Amino acid sequence: MEHHKLSRWKRLLLFLRKKYRFVILNDSTFAEKLSFILSPWGIIIGVSALTIVMTSLVISLIAFTPLREYIPGYGNIAERKQILKLNLKADSLEKTLDSRESYLKSVLNALDERLETRTEKPKKDTTGKYKNINTKPSSTDIAFRNDYEENKDNAVASVAKLKYKTLSELVFFTPVKGIVTNSFKMTEEHYGVDIVTKQDETVKSTLDGTIIYTGFSAKDGNIVQVQHTDNIISIYKHCSSFLKNTGDRIKSGEAIAVVGNTGEKSNGPHLHFELWFNGSPVNPQEFVSF
Repeated sequence: MEHHKLSRWKRLLLFLRKKYRFVILNDSTFAEKLSFILSPWGIIIGVSALTIVMTSLVISLIAFTPLREYIPGYGNIAERKQILKLNLKADSLEKTLDSRESYLKSVLNALDERLETRTEKPKKDTTGKYKNINTKPSSTDIAFRNDYEENKDNAVASVAKLKYKTLSELVFFTPVKGIVTNSFKMTEEHYGVDIVTKQDETVKSTLDGTIIYTGFSAKDGNIVQVQHTDNIISIYKHCSSFLKNTGDRIKSGEAIAVVGNTGEKSNGPHLHFELWFNGSPVNPQEFVSF
């Protein structure tokens, strides 16, 4: 059987190498006009070489000449790049305009306290991500709340008459309870305090106000900014998530975010808290007890 296979391959090789003469004759005189000596193997090689050459010529003609523009779906590369660039610019401008409009609306709401946005009802957590968050108030919080309830009438009357003229006369709610690991340092451009606390601890607003910004930056992670009366702004950085949206009106001690570890400047779960008064940063430790 093996000998039979070998003999078959030998016959195929002999057939491919066998030479034939291709002759062109005069139809009337039968005189030989042209003749070629060919073999099947030579014909296969010639046809393959011709196919490769023709394919290369066609591809080069399409790739390096303006003919490619007539192929459906190909188009002009320069025009496509320009269209993509214009689309990106249009998207950027649209996002910038939306952000500015949202910011201006929030500032106007903060300046005119009679206008309050309706706060959306919190959605039920179906992920179970925050089911282990400790929402029970600490003993210090309970003491503060009792003190606030006993003196809220006097506080409300004072606010109504605009008697608060300086920061020292305001009652600031502690955003989170923890250990201050990095204090306010104006010379080092550290305009707040870093408070180390538990992961997923809730962050509370230090005063009544309106949220004017909720967003993300690479260095500071998730950020919340709140506009208060008397030109005071409080800033909360490195949050893991937001509990309120831009434009929401909030009360002192109301939860607005969750402590996290977001941003390049964060090395663990903590809150970076800043206070700004009349456009300048102030030391939060002089007015807030952590």
